[in-house]
Amino acid sequence: MANNSYSGVKNSVAEPNHDGEFGCSLKELRSLMELRGAEGLHKIQESYGDVNGLCNRLKTSPVDGLSGQPADIEKRKVAFGQNFIPPKKPKTFLQLVWEALQDVTLIILEVAAIVSLGLSFYKPPDSENRNCGKAAGGVEDEGEAEAGWIEGAAILLSVVCVVLVTAFNDWSKEKQFRGLQSRIEQEQKFTVVRGGQVIPIPVAEIVVGDIAQIKYGDLLPADGVLIQGNDLKIDESSLTGESDHVKKSMEKDPLLLSGTHVMEGSGKMVVSAVGVNSQTGIIFTLLGAGEDDEDEEEKKKEKEKKKEKKNKKQDGSVENRKKAKAQDGAAMEMQPLNSDEGAEGEEKRKANLPKKEKSVLQGKLTKLAVQIGKAGLVMSAITVIILVVLFVVDTFWIQERPWEKECTPIYIQFFVKFFIIGVTVLVVAVPEGLPLAVTISLAYSVKKMMKDNNLVRHLDACETMGNATAICSDKTGTLTMNRMTVVQVFIADKHYKKVPEPDVIPASTMDLLILGISVNCAYTTKIMSPEKEGGLNRQVGNKTECALLGFTLDLKKDYQAIRSEIPEEKLYKVYTFNSVRKSMSTVLKNADGSFRMFSKGASEILLKKCYKILTVTGEAKVFRPRDRDDMVKRVIEPMASEGLRTICLAYRDFPASEGEPDWDNESDILTRLTCVCIVGIEDPVRPEVPDAIRKCQRAGITVRMVTGDNLNTARAIATKCGILQPGDDFLCLEGKEFNRRIRNEKGEIEQERIDKIWPKLRVLARSSPTDKHTLVKGIIDSTVLERRQVVAVTGDGTNDGPALKKADVGFAMGIAGTDVAKEASDIILTDDNFSSIVKAVMWGRNVYDSISKFLQFQLTVNVVAVIVAFTGACITQDSPLKAVQMLWVNLIMDTFASLALATEPPTESLLLRKPYGRNKPLISRTMMKNILGHAVYQLTIIFTLLFAGEKMFDIDNGRYAPLHAPPSEHYTIVFNTFVMMQLFNEINARKIHGERNVFEGIFNNLIFCTIVFGTFAIQIVIVQFGGKPFSCVGLSIEQWLWCIFLGFGCLLWGQIISSIPTSRLKFLKTAGHGTQKEEIPDEELEELEELDEIDHAERELRRGQILWFRGLNRIQTQMDVVSAFQSGISFQAAVRRQPSSTSQQHDVTNVSSPTHVALSPATAFNTASATVGYPSGECIPQLAVAL
Repeated sequence: MANNSYSGVKNSVAEPNHDGEFGCSLKELRSLMELRGAEGLHKIQESYGDVNGLCNRLKTSPVDGLSGQPADIEKRKVAFGQNFIPPKKPKTFLQLVWEALQDVTLIILEVAAIVSLGLSFYKPPDSENRNCGKAAGGVEDEGEAEAGWIEGAAILLSVVCVVLVTAFNDWSKEKQFRGLQSRIEQEQKFTVVRGGQVIPIPVAEIVVGDIAQIKYGDLLPADGVLIQGNDLKIDESSLTGESDHVKKSMEKDPLLLSGTHVMEGSGKMVVSAVGVNSQTGIIFTLLGAGEDDEDEEEKKKEKEKKKEKKNKKQDGSVENRKKAKAQDGAAMEMQPLNSDEGAEGEEKRKANLPKKEKSVLQGKLTKLAVQIGKAGLVMSAITVIILVVLFVVDTFWIQERPWEKECTPIYIQFFVKFFIIGVTVLVVAVPEGLPLAVTISLAYSVKKMMKDNNLVRHLDACETMGNATAICSDKTGTLTMNRMTVVQVFIADKHYKKVPEPDVIPASTMDLLILGISVNCAYTTKIMSPEKEGGLNRQVGNKTECALLGFTLDLKKDYQAIRSEIPEEKLYKVYTFNSVRKSMSTVLKNADGSFRMFSKGASEILLKKCYKILTVTGEAKVFRPRDRDDMVKRVIEPMASEGLRTICLAYRDFPASEGEPDWDNESDILTRLTCVCIVGIEDPVRPEVPDAIRKCQRAGITVRMVTGDNLNTARAIATKCGILQPGDDFLCLEGKEFNRRIRNEKGEIEQERIDKIWPKLRVLARSSPTDKHTLVKGIIDSTVLERRQVVAVTGDGTNDGPALKKADVGFAMGIAGTDVAKEASDIILTDDNFSSIVKAVMWGRNVYDSISKFLQFQLTVNVVAVIVAFTGACITQDSPLKAVQMLWVNLIMDTFASLALATEPPTESLLLRKPYGRNKPLISRTMMKNILGHAVYQLTIIFTLLFAGEKMFDIDNGRYAPLHAPPSEHYTIVFNTFVMMQLFNEINARKIHGERNVFEGIFNNLIFCTIVFGTFAIQIVIVQFGGKPFSCVGLSIEQWLWCIFLGFGCLLWGQIISSIPTSRLKFLKTAGHGTQKEEIPDEELEELEELDEIDHAERELRRGQILWFRGLNRIQTQMDVVSAFQSGISFQAAVRRQPSSTSQQHDVTNVSSPTHVALSPATAFNTASATVGYPSGECIPQLAVAL
């Protein structure tokens, strides 16, 4: 099995051979760790004698560990490598820029800009020929011609701004996340023995030869060989795909692999391989975490291109498939598991399952932008057509001029000018500030959320959180402080409501109690002195055990003295805690050959195994079932109802006369116990949690507690937190009861049954990770309520991974969370605190509102500018707002406005309304009322100024200006008033729910104030000194005051608009709906079937692109088929996509042992009917048979 393993990788890792230095080389150790079970044991015995022999060769002591001398550690790093796996290369800034350039709105803009630029450099040969007709605003004057390029350049500049901001945001997000990753890695410590001292060191500092202590819940950081173990069971599924836990012992299987999880027990190991030489490291190297991922990227892109082509060719592929089957008998053999017939049922089932929907907001925005773009395209086309028709009619019909040859270039120039006006209308219509607003808003939120202890891993989680309707939260550490203390105790026949004085407990009972707690808690658990003077003691290790050790300290006893006297090696046998036993026991061998076993565990379970109990005198008396029931009622239930976790401490003696018992027969060993005491452990509720939960409930979010604790404790904590209110009709269930209620007679889970339970369920106690996943899936898939529920879940354990992944937003704990949980999550809570989740809800809702504010402002500008440009062009044959002015209004003010409105900080009032839900349109009827209302005001003012301004201000008329005329005061006033109205309307846009006070909190947002005043200052500069490029003339103070007054009118008009009740305006429509699942066409749903999630933004973009590329794809597919025949890939592989069930099985089995990983391509080629799994979910059948 190991002969040919890793040949590929070995060459890539530098291997200095330090045989002289240590008694074994890197090569030897690596080949040792590739073995499994008995083979590994045999190799150790053969090469080193036993584990101690290996320790000698590695110059380390099994008891005292390494010396810890820096020189020795350095030597080991050089010889055997560091415990560090180089991360995958991040995307380069240029790759991120390229991705940002794919935005549809940006593509439209780029095309418009390039056309405009190209045309601005076109000069007609003879523009002085006067006989070619006179159109008003005819040939451009010199200044306009010279400034013609500004327009195209300005558009391109805007595109560059948007792209750079987007790319920079992505880049800084990636950097921020990697920073956090490395911070998490630095904080990740592992306990090793150095110089006889047990010390935690950063995982990266572990070297070969270290003696590491391992315990339940650890993720092993390096490969090693076991030198002492208690009941050790390891979950190796991450490496082998085997879900059964593997028992590790010195006698049978002493090899421990990095990346595997300790599920039970504890022990010590000598580290034998680290970093890229460990089993996980080798697999990482194979996956190309280091250098090889560029080629991977290339392949992936090619796959995706092919996939695109195939999708378009689907209509023809069915007949082709049938033909191929008829012609080629072997074709059937090519698809062993993937034949259509077998897959059909699976496909149908898949299609019916609700998918996790991603970036709903982005989807709505993209759809809206495309719709606005189309409207703009129509408007600009009409503008161009009207201008051309007017010109042609005027020149050739009214003036009756013939088309003369020498006039052609001049006529072309007229048409070009009309086209540029058309492009200007389009540019104004396309809301290019939109992608920027979203990016800025999300990036700003993510940055600020970091301060609120939310590290966002996936940007769209931020927006989804604003729609959350349910939160399923863990109890320990999230709702509570995860700082356990013993607060009540039943000992010597008396129930003490606080820890008793040591002298009231009989001496013999006290000795048993202290000895039992000291040896029967993991030796890795300890109480350390506080970091700061006067602070609380630090709890290290299992928190329940810390509470018990703290209890010994409260009784003025020292557990450390007992541990020094009885080191871990002297423990005869340890039954470690696991979820089945729900108890832990440690056996000591006495000098006379007898044994004593100490046990601790969940009181209701352990009391059933007790037959005696210690009394006031310290003597044991008989403990009957009747006494037990009495104890449960008198002691355990009152403790649990106060939210305490109850633990029973007991012991049992095995006399020497009976000989050594059969330790493997657990049911015989763990009976006939004598109860010493029962303790009530409190994990206090975090002080800020009840308030946070109240806020959630007011905001329309249901909080559910999912915990492993017993029902009474869970109910008590839920009441303290405010999840349960006295007198409420809500359900609290245990995991068993929950499972009984949701399964039918055959034991299958039924959605209808879940639907009867979840709306009322508030507490799920004694639950397993599977129950959590079932509940989350049940709520998400439910159709009881008209709105689909959006569920957030918190989790910290490895086994919470599936639930975190299934949820719409998964929160992992930054402190207590395991690596697996963090990997599966969308947001990491860096302080493990529930109130941070409420902050995430607030930010999520704020993102939504910020974008709506910006839309309200942007669309008002767009509607007004488009109508002004359109009607102005049609009536005066020249746009009143010149192209460059339009761009200043459109681009600069949009970009600035998106910055100003997207950075509004969230307020508590956001939590006073219900969640919007996924189907809420972006533009509500109130917003539509504001947009149209303000547009009416602005258009009235602009057209009044345009057609009567010269009389009002007693200035020259700017309309129908002769050729080469300098810019006019008239048109400058129109432009200036337009900008002033936008400035004041920006203040109006701060409120979107019809509030009257638009100034509320305005000074909390410095960015907003700076931008408003900054824009005003730049406007003064443009008007007074802009000259010809901006078509402006300096205005007098009086004219300026009029412009500002007309702009200020917007605020007054806003008050009038908000007085009109929206409910009266039935004719108003909403806009910016997301695409409903039902609206997605069948063929697209088929394409989406293979994906776990529907990415709405991606979908909208693809719809736009499909229209453009459909023709191209047809040709490409034809070519693909031809080249496929030439290169010897089957015809089917070129035109057909298969469901990827086998490919996934291959992927799993390929990782089953590292040896297979290296060989998978080769073995796949040799099997006649093998399919090779590709990341894109495609399967390309190998044609060993088909050809």
